[in-house]
Amino acid sequence: MATSTNYLWTEPNDSDLVTNGALAIRTLGNAIDTSLWNSGYGQAGKNKIINGDFGVNQRAFTSNTTTNTYGFDRWKQFNVGGSFTTSPQTFTAGAAPVAGYESTNFLRGLTASQSAAGDYAVFDQAIENVRTFANQTATISFYAKAASGTPKIAAEVYQNFGSGGSGSVSTPAGSVTISTSWTRYSVTVAVPSISGKTIGTGSCVEVFLWVSAGATFATRASSIGIQNGTFDIWGVQVEYGSTATPFQTASGGSIQNELAMCQRYLPALNIGTKVFGVASSTTQSYVYPTFPVTARTAPTGITIVALANYSLTSAGLVNGTPTAITFSTASVDGAQIGVTTTVGTPTIALGQGDWLTLVSGTILFTGCEL
Repeated sequence: MATSTNYLWTEPNDSDLVTNGALAIRTLGNAIDTSLWNSGYGQAGKNKIINGDFGVNQRAFTSNTTTNTYGFDRWKQFNVGGSFTTSPQTFTAGAAPVAGYESTNFLRGLTASQSAAGDYAVFDQAIENVRTFANQTATISFYAKAASGTPKIAAEVYQNFGSGGSGSVSTPAGSVTISTSWTRYSVTVAVPSISGKTIGTGSCVEVFLWVSAGATFATRASSIGIQNGTFDIWGVQVEYGSTATPFQTASGGSIQNELAMCQRYLPALNIGTKVFGVASSTTQSYVYPTFPVTARTAPTGITIVALANYSLTSAGLVNGTPTAITFSTASVDGAQIGVTTTVGTPTIALGQGDWLTLVSGTILFTGCEL
């Protein structure tokens, strides 16, 4: 036997092929299979979940109890009855569940006082385009642990055909029983065909991770039942096939590209951004930001996050701290926002060029999410 140069595969030599060719070829094939599996096939985009390592938090999410609300980018919670408190948590250095993958954050969900048949708590991400995984086998995997006991987490694939489309289709994927130590779990699901369906606007495939479900949702949640406790998750991956390959982010490990993928659904202006515009009066200006990436759809509003300080500048001098920033209009590539300010020195004049500077905080453009 010989050894390959880069991957150190065991390769048959001439005499091996003559004396025991089938075994030698099988040995080589197994070595190649193992190498490919351990590299996760090296495919950016194999994981259809964006921000599966919870590395992007443009909303500066700290805690949430409200149903149908986003926390980490691309992640939403749904809950009815009792309470479901979600929060970002930070790994102790060296404690991330995958050796060699030092992630910063994980997501925690705390359910309490749930008891009724209609009560539930769910983590959710919508994968754009209902064609994704259609008529294919998919594997859902994630790392999880509980604060105590051995509760269950159930997975579900929910084909949403969008506005004007066919009715949604729910496919339970099964449940896993988790422990108090970080462990990777996976379930495999046969996603239904979309043959004969009508696809409307905003179609998607939603992946639900149920942590509590009353009797009303027993089928969808694989009968996990009402569960009150603390659930931690990280490293969520959904991919084609029946095997959970090693976790990687949707971008293949690129921090910048993962952020860009999130900004398709939530464009943002961050600290230090300068946005040029034109004054419409002595106290009003319109500025025209360009988005870092093309948005999924045109935004319909803005949210200002931790915006403590910004300025409007004209003729080389600061005209004053704006008293209001308001949404005006937008396309998928940029927007127009209004900036109202007190009269400064010098006074801005109609038609005069100026620019808005974000000294701190973030302006988020909303309405692009699924």
